[in-house]
Amino acid sequence: MKRTGASLVVYALEQLGVRYTFGIPGVHNTEIYDELNKSEQITPVLVTHEGGASFMADAVSRVSDSTGTLVLVPAAGLTHAASGIGEAFVDGVPMLIISGGVRTDLPYRYQLHQIDMHPLLAGLTKKTYLIERHEDIVPTLLEAYRIAHDGEPGPVYIEIPVNLQLFPGEISSLPPFQATPSALVIAPNQISDAVEMLRKAKRPGLFVGWGARHAREQLIALAERLETPVATTLQGLSVFPANHPLHTGFGFGPAAVPAARNAFRDCDCLVAIGTRFAEIATGSFGVQVPENLIHIDINPDALNANYPAKVAIQGDATAVLDALLHALPQDMPPQSQALRSRIQADKAAYLKEWFAHDSGDRINPGHFFSTLRRQLDDEDFVVVDDGNHTYLTAELMPIHRAAGFICPTDFNCMGYAVPAAIATKLCHPDRRVATIVGDGAFMMTCMEIVTATTLKLGVIYYVFNDGELAQIAQAQQVTYNRTPCTQLGQLNLEGVALATGAHYLALDNAGEIEAVMAQANEVAASGRPVVVNVKIDYSKPTCFTKGAVKTNFSRFPLGMKMRFAGRALWRKVLG
Repeated sequence: MKRTGASLVVYALEQLGVRYTFGIPGVHNTEIYDELNKSEQITPVLVTHEGGASFMADAVSRVSDSTGTLVLVPAAGLTHAASGIGEAFVDGVPMLIISGGVRTDLPYRYQLHQIDMHPLLAGLTKKTYLIERHEDIVPTLLEAYRIAHDGEPGPVYIEIPVNLQLFPGEISSLPPFQATPSALVIAPNQISDAVEMLRKAKRPGLFVGWGARHAREQLIALAERLETPVATTLQGLSVFPANHPLHTGFGFGPAAVPAARNAFRDCDCLVAIGTRFAEIATGSFGVQVPENLIHIDINPDALNANYPAKVAIQGDATAVLDALLHALPQDMPPQSQALRSRIQADKAAYLKEWFAHDSGDRINPGHFFSTLRRQLDDEDFVVVDDGNHTYLTAELMPIHRAAGFICPTDFNCMGYAVPAAIATKLCHPDRRVATIVGDGAFMMTCMEIVTATTLKLGVIYYVFNDGELAQIAQAQQVTYNRTPCTQLGQLNLEGVALATGAHYLALDNAGEIEAVMAQANEVAASGRPVVVNVKIDYSKPTCFTKGAVKTNFSRFPLGMKMRFAGRALWRKVLG
């Protein structure tokens, strides 16, 4: 039989359960877009910038059972999308990247968009493909999907020359997609070694990351069986419910909140699940990991990478935890009201500390997030960008839903939240989506709100507006006693809202928080995006900022410490 390459692409994507594609039509992919327009299953979403498209595809994979998919033009379309592709690659998020390619049936060089993108994308993806025959299109896309999801997930790139898309070619069959079960086998001796270590532990702890997001039931069961505190990574903030009495918060070292620092202070056996012990998760590698470390991760490269494990288990978190729970004796330590009470008391004291902070005429973050938590249902979503607001959210906003919090993490790309929130709302139109974004990050992708308006998606954007790049400025202030190149230009948020079709609200003082949030929810429920100008107070640093700066400073040689401290002091004296 004969089929055009474009029709084969859409057939394969339908087999894979893809529901949305993101991108912009161009010379080298219009035939695919024409075929997508016929699909009853897939909705192609037009964006304002391919960078926004890649952040949307990333979010789809994080918050739904569909795989985020890009359909892009080659060259500039791919370079624009590279930031979101890199975010997905470093954060372990599956993504399919499909682009057109120049014609391979012509003898001419220097065609429009003719550039070899594979060397660039090789560093941002798990694998890249250049398809040369119609016969290979469907099998390659099915294989790309498997690679994107196998082991630690990530993006895969497929280039399809435009002549294959346009012209019919001979194919022998249309193979259906068949899921293949994981071939990883968990060694029984590793489970027994882990059980023995946990039996002897007096103060065990759990540290869980994004890789354990599908194992929430098992994580709760293990925490309660061991009666142990549970800390999460930043990316894994929603993996364990914050309203569980054993949840302590983000991180567990010097850069963590008091509940986590105190609960993990004497930890003698740590079970780390689905985390690579990366820089943000460890507060710039400031955590003290006990000698008795049980590390579970699907990626063998993550095991023993930063901290040596007594027991290192490669495997899917759900499967390994099932085996561990089956092997653990039922007569583990009884429920400790003292531990649970201490965790809750520390959380309450930390929030009280924020409430007591004098924010002057600006919005106190403690009051903001406490009100937001009351306004949202457990099943709603919080989408966050990169900046000081990220760590405020992590420390002050309890997340109850699995995958109810997403943010750019180890790639740490500003501009993520505006488009990612659109995709989150697209996947969950019946749930509220609250976006926390700093003014600097907002300026990078705010025009993508046009897409939300066009699609009638009521996303709420809480823009923390202080006129500077606050996370970097705080670190600069401590280190240099000045903040060069972090003051932002004048931003008229009401003008942005007007230009993009969003509703505008101003949140100028603490007495308005409840009413403004309620009004934002009401407008968003009508299908209109909302921009809320939050006059935020950033003067009180987070535990993460203080801890990470202190950890990094402590590593400096004595001479450098004296130089930095002396310079900051001298500048302070001179004003």
